[in-house]
Amino acid sequence: MKSLFSSIYKDKIVLVTGHTGFKGSWLVYWLNQMGAKVVGYSLEAPTTPNHIELLDLDIVSIVGDIRDLEKLNKTFEEYKPDIVFHLAAQPLVRLSYENPMETYETNVMGTLKVLEACRQNDVKAIVNITSDKAYENKEWIWGYRENDPMGGYDPYSSSKGCADLLVNSYRNSYFNIHEYKKSHDTLIASCRAGNVIGGGDWAQDRLITDIMVSVSKNKKVSIRNPHATRPWQHVLEPLSGYLSVGQKLLEEKVEFSDAWNFGPSDEGSINVEEVVKNVKKHWDKIDYEINRDPNQLHEASLLKLDCSKVHILLKWNDIWDSETTFEKTVKWYKSYYEENKKVITKLDLESYINDAKTKKIEWAKND
Repeated sequence: MKSLFSSIYKDKIVLVTGHTGFKGSWLVYWLNQMGAKVVGYSLEAPTTPNHIELLDLDIVSIVGDIRDLEKLNKTFEEYKPDIVFHLAAQPLVRLSYENPMETYETNVMGTLKVLEACRQNDVKAIVNITSDKAYENKEWIWGYRENDPMGGYDPYSSSKGCADLLVNSYRNSYFNIHEYKKSHDTLIASCRAGNVIGGGDWAQDRLITDIMVSVSKNKKVSIRNPHATRPWQHVLEPLSGYLSVGQKLLEEKVEFSDAWNFGPSDEGSINVEEVVKNVKKHWDKIDYEINRDPNQLHEASLLKLDCSKVHILLKWNDIWDSETTFEKTVKWYKSYYEENKKVITKLDLESYINDAKTKKIEWAKND
């Protein structure tokens, strides 16, 4: 596994903010398997149980708030990361309505402070993770491209749009590619991905998590927005994209200091009720009811990304179709809940890498 991504991560010092979250925990696991020296910086794990503790990794794990610039700087000075993957965020739409100040403070000012720590400590490469919700959503049938305007209806989506604008400003102001190796040595990219699912996610108000927790308690799951359509993808899909972008930045390829969309093929865009029916195929104990709340908070009904740019320039493609994605996700939770908390993250990652090799995907060719 250490030869994936042209062995770029072996022995590299990689700092991941938000490593105790869902995507962050999968990312540090993958990096650890590739021989990277991982430093995680995050608040305490947000849920019980949580994926990061179940993995029991041999990494440096620092409890810290990204809004604390002094602590960030001390961490950067001590560990001197080669590359930073910034994932730490308040990630939930509904919670952003309840607590907009914390959402903006974390997602905007927190991102600003991470970028400042990177700038003050001459980090070589920065991969900032935002969201497909960062785009100004017109509810149209076309996918959003990287040069479409940022926006955001709700506080969460808006805060992610702001974070993306911040990255663009820092790229222009401090990390300008025309000044690379002259006035600075840093390349920065922004990555946007749609709804990700997979084992080990216990965050509130997420569809798959709600389903799995409900079935573990022999309860019906309540479905809020049955017709909302999203591009569902396994968590390993965007992570392979983030790692691919990081590889290019570490290889000093300035043309990859840009914004990138990562999403599934069109067949991965499925409405919520169809998702529930799909996962039910793999765990017949699942039961659900539709709960149409007239006072439901606004959430986008239709949202998808145009990923032509990553297909052509990065040679990235998704590996698992929606059926495989749902099957792998359900199997992870079934193993945990029905096989004495068995964790099959390693099996999923190995399966994903093998399928990528079979498809001759660029990042897997050297393994």
